[in-house]
Amino acid sequence: MKNFYNLLKDVPAVRFFGAEPRECVPETLLTDSRRVVPGALFFALDGIRTSGRIFAAEAVTRGAVAVVSRERLDLPPTVAQAVVPDVSKTVAAVARVYFGDPAASLLMAGVTGTNGKTSVTSIVQFLMMRQAADSAPWGLVGTVRYELGRRSIPSYKTTPESLDLISLFAEMRDAGCAGAVMEVSSHAIDQNRVFGLPFSVVAFTNLTQDHIDYHGNMENYFAVKSRLFDGSQGTLPRAAVINADDAFGLRLLEKISPQIVPVPFGVGVRGNAGFFAEKVEIASSGSAFELHCPQGVFFVKTQLPGDYNVSNVLCALAIVGALGGNVARAVADIADFSGVPGRMERVPAEPFRFDVFVDYAHTDDALANALGMLKKIARGKALVVFGCGGNRDRGKRSKMVQAVQRIADFSWATSDNPRKEPLEQIFDDMKNGVSDPEKIVFEPDRRRAIGLALDAAGEGDIVLIAGKGHETYQEFAEITLPFDDRAVARELLEFKMLRAK
Repeated sequence: MKNFYNLLKDVPAVRFFGAEPRECVPETLLTDSRRVVPGALFFALDGIRTSGRIFAAEAVTRGAVAVVSRERLDLPPTVAQAVVPDVSKTVAAVARVYFGDPAASLLMAGVTGTNGKTSVTSIVQFLMMRQAADSAPWGLVGTVRYELGRRSIPSYKTTPESLDLISLFAEMRDAGCAGAVMEVSSHAIDQNRVFGLPFSVVAFTNLTQDHIDYHGNMENYFAVKSRLFDGSQGTLPRAAVINADDAFGLRLLEKISPQIVPVPFGVGVRGNAGFFAEKVEIASSGSAFELHCPQGVFFVKTQLPGDYNVSNVLCALAIVGALGGNVARAVADIADFSGVPGRMERVPAEPFRFDVFVDYAHTDDALANALGMLKKIARGKALVVFGCGGNRDRGKRSKMVQAVQRIADFSWATSDNPRKEPLEQIFDDMKNGVSDPEKIVFEPDRRRAIGLALDAAGEGDIVLIAGKGHETYQEFAEITLPFDDRAVARELLEFKMLRAK
């Protein structure tokens, strides 16, 4: 166990007060005063709406022996205090010391962007595990789950707080993981949750409107994402993989010079990238293309349908190459990758002659990509069930409806996760994007909306149930209820089959 002084001695401009820091030996690290137990070190983090400083006294009452804050607090002299310029960066730094810097022993890749992070990280983990020496596992941190080497647990946040994140890496290290790949959200970058992590490779998938309620505008959103690539997160990656087909990706490529990142390169389908695809073929069963890259020219066949999955596969293959993996081996292995839960996941609909897919698409760009792909392969109509989350970016709601009305033949707008926002207000925002009222129905009950779509589907049609993907719950103001789009669709299809007999 390290004492309070040794945990913080390398933090810039740290000042100690109260109890002697060398005699204080914290037994655990916490940022939530409600979880404080005797012997804890409490970090008074500033949040979006409140400051952890106001909870420091409660933490001490619960038994905290040390507190880190941005200013000196009025605490008993028996409590060791440290005042630092930035508490969020200090949490990350102290966690690395406390857990023995576990990420340093892992080959690290981080993926950021609005859409595609989950698919890209899942593909990279799959491919790197196939290549790992002695079948060593690879860790994964993302929206769906955390793969820790010896166990897998459901995700509770795309990118956890730095304390939790470092502890996950410690578990990966102790399980013998060769490396880890993780999704990096814009919130995580802005809040320094990944500060100081030694990424070998970082990747940028795309940028479309999302989280504007947090960032204010797209330029701020882009600026935050860019911080993963320019060293302002405490370390510089060895290589950067950037989607050159995305307008913001092109800007990032221009911004990141070799003097900042030794190997920045683009991926895309336009021929102006380090990894690019030609002769792309898309079908409901998957996609195929010719890959051109520094390692050669390869024929790639995958089980993942859609143009956007071609981009995801390109990004993943480029990350594997940047990590030092065998690209030719990865091209062969990608054919065995069956997909990511809730990401264009097919729900068996036999004996009916239509297809049903569940996808996490919850932005206008993601909906447009998903529907555009399905429209290409559908023999009949493209039908969609979708909603907009409550207490989130209201500006994207009308744009999501516009995207759906532009591409889908018919849609059912319904509840997603209303949270504490009235569904009527969410619907009002969505209705601003309606251009053809005859092609959309607003149905508050998500289960009923899915049932209406399945009942309306005919031979050759495709039904897309969008927005929640892998999620198995629905959030309301005071309660969270079980709700899995995939399970609900299967159940309703069974009822439909019984009615048809």
